[in-house]
Amino acid sequence: MLDLTPRPGDLESIETASLDELRALQLTRLRATLRHAYENVPLYRRKFDAAAVQPDDCRALEDLARFPYTTKQDLRDSYPYGMFAVPRDRIARIHASSGTTGRPTVVGYTQADLDMWADVMARSLRAAGARPGDRVHVAYGYGLFTGGLGAHYGAERLGCAVIPVSGGMTERQVRLILDFEPDVIMVTPSYMLTILDEFERQGIDPRSTTLKVGVFGAEPWTESMRNEVEQRMDLHAVDIYGLSEVIGPGVSQECVETKDGLHIWEDHFYPEIIDPTLEHVLPDGAEGELVFTSLTKEAMPIIRYRTRDLTRLLPGTARTMRRMEKVTGRSDDMMILRGVNVFPTQIEELILRLPELAPQYQCVLARPGRLDEMTVRVESREPNPNRSRLSQTLSDLIKHNVGVTVRVEVVPPAALERSIGKARRIVDNRPRP
Repeated sequence: MLDLTPRPGDLESIETASLDELRALQLTRLRATLRHAYENVPLYRRKFDAAAVQPDDCRALEDLARFPYTTKQDLRDSYPYGMFAVPRDRIARIHASSGTTGRPTVVGYTQADLDMWADVMARSLRAAGARPGDRVHVAYGYGLFTGGLGAHYGAERLGCAVIPVSGGMTERQVRLILDFEPDVIMVTPSYMLTILDEFERQGIDPRSTTLKVGVFGAEPWTESMRNEVEQRMDLHAVDIYGLSEVIGPGVSQECVETKDGLHIWEDHFYPEIIDPTLEHVLPDGAEGELVFTSLTKEAMPIIRYRTRDLTRLLPGTARTMRRMEKVTGRSDDMMILRGVNVFPTQIEELILRLPELAPQYQCVLARPGRLDEMTVRVESREPNPNRSRLSQTLSDLIKHNVGVTVRVEVVPPAALERSIGKARRIVDNRPRP
C-alpha cells in the first residue's frame, strides 16, 4: 500500500494547534452556541430553565456538565421544525432519518452550515489519504440520508472528482470501479464486503484496481474486518464517523498514517463520555456513551446529544484533537442474554477468526419459552463446508469469549439478505409485551 502520510504544510493550523489554543476556541464557541440555542429554540429554553442553568453559567468547559442532555426523542417530539434556531427562509437544506422506529428526526442547515460540513468532510478525506485531483467513488446512499451528499460535497471541497454512484446495483459498482479508475471509495463496510464478493464472483482480482483508500462508516466494524478488506483489495481501510443530528459524516476521522482511532474535529464538535445509566461524565479513557455538543452550527445547534454509541476518548496522536476508539456497539442495540451484555461486533470478531466463514451474519433473538435464546446465522465462504464442525467451533468461541451459549447455523454463501446501506445485524423475533 502507498505511503499517504500528509506533509506538515497540508494540514490546517487548528489540526496541530496547542491544547490551550484549542480549549480557548472551544469555550468561546461553546458559550455562543449555548446563547444561540437558549434564545432561539423553545425546547432548550425550557430544558435550561428546568435545570436552573443559563448560558452565562458556562464559564469553563467543565461547566457544560451542568446543562441538560438532548435525546433522539426530543428531536422526534419537535418534528418537523421545532429544533431550528433560524427563520425557515435561511434554511438551505433539510435532511432526515428514515423514521423506521418512529417519527423521523429532521435536520436543517444554513449555507454556513453546509460550508462548514464540506470543510470538515474535506479535512476528513485528506486525513484518510485522499488528495486534490483524486477520483472518489461515492457508494453511500444519496437523498435524505446524509452519507452520500456529505461525502460528495466534502470530496469536491478537497478538489477531487466525484463519481456519485450511490448504493445498489453491485455488478455496476464493479464495472464503474474498473472503468472510471477511482482512487478512493466511500461506502459502508458491510456493502464493501458485498462489492468484494462480486469482484471475486466475476473472476476479477480486487487487488488489481486503482483504489488506494476505502473510507468506511455508518455502522460499527472491527479490526478483523479492516485486515480482511486491506488484504483482499490492497488499499488503506480507514474509519469515518458522524451522525445527522450532529452534522452528518465528518464528525471524526481516522488518520491513514496511524489508524489508531478517529480524531474528533473538536473545533466544531465538543465530545463527552458519560455513564449511560447513571448519566454522569466519565474521565477520558473510560468507556461509556458518546455525547456531542455542536460549537458552530447555526440552523440546528445541538446541546449534549446522546448518541447511544459506546466508545472511549483518548489523547490525540496524528492531530491535536482527541481520538475516539472505534464504536464497540450501541447502548440501545446491546443484547442481554441470560444476564450477559452482547454486542454484534463481539460476534463478528469471533466469526473472522475462522477463515471458512464470511463476515456476513445475523444475530436472531427468540423466546420459545421463558428465556431468550440467540441463533447466530453466518455464511460459509465455500458451498459445501463441514457445517457441523464450524457451528460447534464458533459456538465454543462465543461461549469462551463472550460467556453465553448460542446456537450457530452455518448457511451457504449469499444466503443472507444483503443491504446496500447499514447491515441488519440483529433480527428480534421475540414476542412483544
